[in-house]
Amino acid sequence: MKINMKRLPLFGSIDQIREFLNTNKNSGLKIEIISVRDKYQCVSEMLWNIRFRRLSKTDRHIVFKLLNFFTGYSLSHAKRLATKWRGGTLAFNPSRRRHKFSRKYYPADIALLIETDTAHSCLSGEATGEILKREFKIFKRADYANISHISPAHIYNIRNRNRQYNSSQAKFFKRTTARDIDIGVRRKPRPNGRPGYVRVDTVHQGDYLGNKGVYHINIVDEVTQYELIATVEQITERYLKPVVEALLKLFPFAIFEFHADNGSEYINRWVVELLNKIHIDLTKSRSRHSNDNALVESKNGSVIRKMYGRNYIDRKWADEINEFNKNYVNIYLNYHRPCAFAVYEPDKLGKLRKKYKQRMVPYEKLKSLENAEQYLKQDFSFTLLDKIAYAKSDNQFAEEMNEAKKKLFKKISRDNFYKNQKQTENKNPLDWLNQKG
Repeated sequence: MKINMKRLPLFGSIDQIREFLNTNKNSGLKIEIISVRDKYQCVSEMLWNIRFRRLSKTDRHIVFKLLNFFTGYSLSHAKRLATKWRGGTLAFNPSRRRHKFSRKYYPADIALLIETDTAHSCLSGEATGEILKREFKIFKRADYANISHISPAHIYNIRNRNRQYNSSQAKFFKRTTARDIDIGVRRKPRPNGRPGYVRVDTVHQGDYLGNKGVYHINIVDEVTQYELIATVEQITERYLKPVVEALLKLFPFAIFEFHADNGSEYINRWVVELLNKIHIDLTKSRSRHSNDNALVESKNGSVIRKMYGRNYIDRKWADEINEFNKNYVNIYLNYHRPCAFAVYEPDKLGKLRKKYKQRMVPYEKLKSLENAEQYLKQDFSFTLLDKIAYAKSDNQFAEEMNEAKKKLFKKISRDNFYKNQKQTENKNPLDWLNQKG
């Protein structure tokens, strides 16, 4: 709403200003003084009436907000005007004229730029400028004589600010707009000491001659570090959906939240349908918060890379690796491999620091929770899980797992050896000359 200087209210205290601003903030009313002369007069009178020189820094900030409300000036500009008022130099000068550069490119020239951007789907400023030069110098089109001298920076100025350009069809090609995916909620999991808040990530097992290796699916609970691993041939819905659904059922406690990074293998519609069916929330990592999924990322290195290395493993071994995960790896990780758990302690300055003093296997961590039985699913009990956990000692089970791992990797390495040998036999010894030429 536009108003005159005579209709402005008078304020005698900061409390009145604060109440006025809060009331108008809730109502959505917008007021702005019409003329620049009245705006300067408004600044002078308000600063004088409120006794601006005696105010504290916090109260002055409230006054700047009031000036912003009435004049439309930014807070930084209101501060500059207040500084001039304190120095006695605040005055409106109607004869002041800002320097303006003369117009160099006219509507006819901008129409040629629009035509060029429409034809080439809006290339970069440098490429567009080169096309305009070529139209004039090489193809002798006289109407491009003026616009051919335009700089790449000024091309971007016209694309961003010119009304003629913004109302044209070239605006469609101006830039690729980011698409906000409405799948999942961006937040960090906050389990508050309860199990069932899992994190998921995918680990790729190398490439070889353009062929993709297997993919490992890693799901870790944040509180207990209960971890389950599965291996698939590809990260598509056909392979991932049954595996993810099976892994979530294997957790002995109820799952409340499923957290992933922003990869498309988990942030998609079929994952939403799957999680909605079993009443699990889907969350994803926030931008510029690389530690939102840090737990599973660290497990990728300390568990999966240590177990399977980084070398290529062909897709045909996915089923056998999955059987190895089911019979050995998942049992070993949860019942025989101790993990470090953080305890928060204040330092000298009162800041909470993580201290890793607790070390226990994930199953023992689950049992140590208060009223731990309330978290278990109906088909699970600690009596049943104890039989799995204490059937063999940690060393005995690790030795059995290593023996099974040796047999599995012996088959994989033999397969890779014959594959490399076959590739070498089929290779032409003079190929390197052709590549060099």
